[in-house]
Amino acid sequence: MARVPQSKTTGSPYKVQVLDRALAALAILAKSSSDCSLAELCPALKLHKSTVHRLMMVLEQHRLVVKNPETGRYRLGLRLYELGSRAIDGLDLRGRARPYLDRLQDEFGETVFFCILDEGQVFYVEKVESQRSVRTACTVGSRAPAYCTAVGKAMLAELPDSEVSKIVRRWGLKPVTPNTITTATALRAELKAVRARGFAIDDEEKEEGLRCIGAAVRSHSGKLAAAMSISGPAFRMTKERVPQIGRALMEAAGKLSDELGYQPAQAVLMHSAAK
Repeated sequence: MARVPQSKTTGSPYKVQVLDRALAALAILAKSSSDCSLAELCPALKLHKSTVHRLMMVLEQHRLVVKNPETGRYRLGLRLYELGSRAIDGLDLRGRARPYLDRLQDEFGETVFFCILDEGQVFYVEKVESQRSVRTACTVGSRAPAYCTAVGKAMLAELPDSEVSKIVRRWGLKPVTPNTITTATALRAELKAVRARGFAIDDEEKEEGLRCIGAAVRSHSGKLAAAMSISGPAFRMTKERVPQIGRALMEAAGKLSDELGYQPAQAVLMHSAAK
C-alpha cells in the first residue's frame, strides 16, 4: 500500500503547532490593556519576528485580529465577538434555568415559568408546576400576550420604547380582564415602574383570580435573554407576599444572568457605545 507523504497528512504536528501559536497570540492580545506590536509579541511567544508576522497576517485575514494601519499594532478582531456571540446564543438556556426554577418552586410552592419574547409575544419554554390542587395551568410551547403577563412586562421593560411601540401596534392592547392595561400611556407608566422596582406584577390582568410576578434574565451583552415568573391564585399570592417573591425572583434571575456572562458595568459601556 502506497504511503501518504507527511506533508499531506491531516494529522501533521506542524498544523497543531501553528494552532497552538495562534491561540497563544490571541490570549496575549486578550490580556493586554492596549494594542500590541510585533516587537512585543515576539518575546511573549518566543518566536522569530518573521514567524510572528506570518502568523498575524493569517489571523488578520480571518478578522481574528485587526492591525492599526498607522501604528502597525494589533488588537483582537470583531470576528472573535461574532463567534463568541454565536457560542453564547447556542447555550441551553432551558437547561441552565431549570435549577433556579426548581429552587423557586420548592421555596414558594407555586408554578414557576421560564419564557422568552418571540415576535412580541411571551413563549413558554419551561415550567415547574405546583403540586397543589388549585394551580396555574399553562402549557410549555404555548404563547401569551406580553402586556398583560408578568413575564411579558418584565421583558418589555428591557426594550427601548420604540420597540415596545412596534409590539403594541402589531398586537394591540385588548382587554382580557377588568384589570388589563389597555392604553399605550398606561403601559409606558407600568414599564417605568417595573424598571424602578426590578420585577413585574400581573395583578389579575390576564386571568381573574390569578397573580403573577416576573423578572428578566439578561445575556452577556446586557440585552434581554428571557424571564422567569412565579404564578398562583391570588388568595395565596397575596399582595403582602409580592415584595418577598419579587426579591427571590430578582435574585434567581440575577444569578442566571451572571451565569450567562452578564456584567452590569460592561453592559452599560456596550449600550453607550451602541448609541
